[in-house]
Amino acid sequence: MADAASQVLLGSGLTALSQPLMYVKVLVQVGYEPLPPALGRNMFGRQVYQLPGLFAYAKHIMKIDGRAGLFKGLTPRLCSGAIGTIVHSQVLQRYQEADQEEEPGPSFKEPLSSLEQVIKETSREMVARSAATLVTHPFHVITLRCMVQFIGRETKYSGIFSPFVTIYREEGILGFFAGLVPRLLGDVLSLWLCNMLAYLINTYALENGVSTMSEMKSYSQAVTGFFASMLTYPFVLVSNLMAINNCGLDQWSSTFSSGGRQMMDRILAAFRRRCLSNMSLVDGK
Repeated sequence: MADAASQVLLGSGLTALSQPLMYVKVLVQVGYEPLPPALGRNMFGRQVYQLPGLFAYAKHIMKIDGRAGLFKGLTPRLCSGAIGTIVHSQVLQRYQEADQEEEPGPSFKEPLSSLEQVIKETSREMVARSAATLVTHPFHVITLRCMVQFIGRETKYSGIFSPFVTIYREEGILGFFAGLVPRLLGDVLSLWLCNMLAYLINTYALENGVSTMSEMKSYSQAVTGFFASMLTYPFVLVSNLMAINNCGLDQWSSTFSSGGRQMMDRILAAFRRRCLSNMSLVDGK
C-alpha cells in the first residue's frame, strides 16, 4: 500500500509538471491554430511556412488566461492518474497473490521459457492497464473537454462535479466512455509492440556477457517504447477527437469511420507542425 501511495504522489507531480505540454498538444490535435505561420527552414534547408511551437502556444494561452490557464483540466487528470495507479497496482497484486498460492507444495510444472515469460508478464500488464483505463476514462473525457473550452471561451465543463452531471444529462452513461475503444486498442498495441520488440532486440541483437548488458536492455526498452508510441499515435488522436465530439467541433462518430483525409492531415500537422493551407506571397509578404 505504501508503494502505491508513493507511485500516486510521484505520478501526480509528473502530471502537474506535464500539464502545459498536454494542454498544448490537445489544442493542436483538435486543429486550433490561432497564431499565423512563420517563414522558416526545414531540416533540408528549404524555406517553408511553419506553425508555432510549444512555447509560442504557451505564451498565447498565458496572454489570455494567465499562468493558471496552462493548468486547465488538471484536477480531473490528477484524479484519473491517482485512481488509475491504484487500480493498476491492485490488479498486479492479485496476480502476485495467485502465484504465491500456487507455489506451496510440490510442483511439476516446467519452467517458462524467456518468450513465454514475456508473454505472461505482458498479458498481465495488459489486463492491469485496460482495467485502469476503463475505470478512469470518464475523468479523461472531462479533462479533454475542460481543455478545449479555451477555444470557444466556454465554461460548460468547469468545476469538479458539474461536468459529470452535464455529460450524464446530455449523453447518458455512454458519454463518459466516448473514445474508449480506440484508446484501449492503442494502449494494447503499444504495449505488445514495445515488449515484443524489446524481447527480440535483447535476445537476438545484443550479445550476452557484455558488462553493460542491463543498461543496453533498458535503452532498448526506451527506444522500442518510443517507436511503439509513434505507431499507435493515430489511435490516441482518434480517441481524443471522439471524446470531445458534440462539443462544437467536427463530428467523429466511430473508431473506424473517423479516418480519411482530415484525420491524416491532423496527424501530419501534429507530427511535423506544417501549415496545411495553401499560401502565396504578395509583394514578398
